[in-house]
Amino acid sequence: METPSNIAQINMNIAPIEIHRDELKSIGIDIIPFGNLSKAVQTPHRDDHYMFIIQTEGTFHWELDFTNIILSGSSAYYIAPGQVHRYIGQDNCTGWFVFMDPLLISEKYTKILNTWLNINQGVTITPENLIFSIIRVFESLIKQKKEFFQNQLEYSLADTVLGLFTGALVQQHGAEKLVGGQKYQTVYHFKHLLQSRYKEFKQAKDYAAFLNITPLYLNEIVKQITGFTVSYWIQQTIVLEAKRLLYYSKLDIKQVAFELGYEDHTYFSRFFKKNTGITATDFRLKNHDLSNSNLAMNNI
Repeated sequence: METPSNIAQINMNIAPIEIHRDELKSIGIDIIPFGNLSKAVQTPHRDDHYMFIIQTEGTFHWELDFTNIILSGSSAYYIAPGQVHRYIGQDNCTGWFVFMDPLLISEKYTKILNTWLNINQGVTITPENLIFSIIRVFESLIKQKKEFFQNQLEYSLADTVLGLFTGALVQQHGAEKLVGGQKYQTVYHFKHLLQSRYKEFKQAKDYAAFLNITPLYLNEIVKQITGFTVSYWIQQTIVLEAKRLLYYSKLDIKQVAFELGYEDHTYFSRFFKKNTGITATDFRLKNHDLSNSNLAMNNI
């Protein structure tokens, strides 16, 4: 059994992932063209804000929570606050980064972004999409800084860009008729609940009880809207946090298991291997050299 002193030692061994805070302007919005991006490979980090990548052409390579993301041609992507990411490289890319404080994003758009978080956070869009016209006006407005209602205009244009992006995301998932409905709301609440309670509750029936519905119905609507079952989301949430702890902390396997709510570390080890195809120990060893390499490249 873990004692308070042991728990304190575990917490001391967790090396926090770097969080980029308070980088935005006072109004909580910024836009930066791709040309201003450093070509150096980044150290993996989190942001306290949303980042939207609006690309007109080229190939852009990112790593997001241990997954390689490659954007090609006219496309857009979002990275949510707290997601671990790093820039890897690009080839003949043009486009913009749009940064927004989560408090400025309407609840309707936030629900859409959270519903498809960790599924497919990007969309392919045509070069004629209005988002490219709006974002050019947006960039010019921010550069000039001379309009009488400057802040209000920036808020409006940022909201328009976000509306066009989330609209494309909804259409890509074929969910036009589902957004705003009761099923959609329930799935949103499930995913929101999962993010805060996955260490305590690891069964579909637990979340169904919180939502006052049957596990069968919860599974049905989650699969209908996201394409995946409740069990999949529970497993993937735990696996992702396990990978983060194995990669970024000095906790041993038993401590990682405890941190994730498992009293039996051998059960956790079996769970991790079943869902990743690799043992927790091998995952850490495999990524150790990569981590050191990334740090070295970032310091060149």
